[in-house]
Amino acid sequence: MLMTSQTPKVEFPILAVANHPMILMPDKLTILEAVAFKQKFQELLAQTSSSNRVTLDFSQTQFMDSSGVGALVHNLKSAQAQNIELILFNVQPPVIGVLSLTGLDTLMTIETKSEPHQQADLSPPSTHPSIRSRLKRGLDIIGAIVGLGITGLLLIPIAFAIKRDSPGPIFFTQTRCGWMGKTFQIIKFRSMCIDAEAQKGQIPNQAKGAFFKNKNDPRVTTVGRFLRRTSLDELPQFWNVLQGDMSLVGTRPPTPDEVERYDVPQWQRLDVKPGMTGEWQVNGRSSVKNFEDVIQLDLRYQENWSLMYDIQLIFKTVMILFNKNSGAF
Repeated sequence: MLMTSQTPKVEFPILAVANHPMILMPDKLTILEAVAFKQKFQELLAQTSSSNRVTLDFSQTQFMDSSGVGALVHNLKSAQAQNIELILFNVQPPVIGVLSLTGLDTLMTIETKSEPHQQADLSPPSTHPSIRSRLKRGLDIIGAIVGLGITGLLLIPIAFAIKRDSPGPIFFTQTRCGWMGKTFQIIKFRSMCIDAEAQKGQIPNQAKGAFFKNKNDPRVTTVGRFLRRTSLDELPQFWNVLQGDMSLVGTRPPTPDEVERYDVPQWQRLDVKPGMTGEWQVNGRSSVKNFEDVIQLDLRYQENWSLMYDIQLIFKTVMILFNKNSGAF
């Protein structure tokens, strides 16, 4: 169940500054505040007819997680749809750090008081204990090094099979959204035809919600089906883990077009790093076709996380890979 069962008592006072509305933001913007913020902003836009700008006063806000980012993205799009400029005023260093991390600092207009410039705090916000866990990061580095060694041993036969089966590159890269919605380039062995992305709109989506699945996707090559069934196509992702964009264990990394469809509560799944494996992997990744089920699995992982829990999921994943019916499609 999405963690929005309680409504926060946050008023979001609105002031009139130079004939334009200004919303006073709370001291934090997490899931409960973010849902209320989106609702308040939508109500304001419905009432605003003469103003061409809305200001958000972030003077008191010291923390924002992925749900807060999601609410900002939703409200920015709503404002742009009505040709209203959204201004972020007096944003504090911790929030500036989040905006910089996610790239929103280049999409939004940020105004500050005429005071000496403060250095943005770019340290990771504590959206989840796993983010700052040195033990988890150590496990990721060790696992990534071992995984890249295995990848190196299998590279030549896999590359030969891919090239012989269909023309095109050996590797496939795609933009995915990681922690807090930050984009990165995920790396896989290519399992589809070279124009797969262009053909995606012609393939029926058998999943429900903000992700895509098709059991008999015609874009998948013969070798690609074998690579997916054995999860060998995912071996290059150990490089993403080593770089820190992914973890060995986490949530499923979504594409930007999937995130575009998220409602504010669904952004909670981006409070942790995406993983090569996770709850969805050991709970029938091919059989999960409802996005709400994906959300439930992601939230379960966040609630149960510990280093030992990660290790257990890794071992379960290894065992599942020996099951011929467990592969992705």
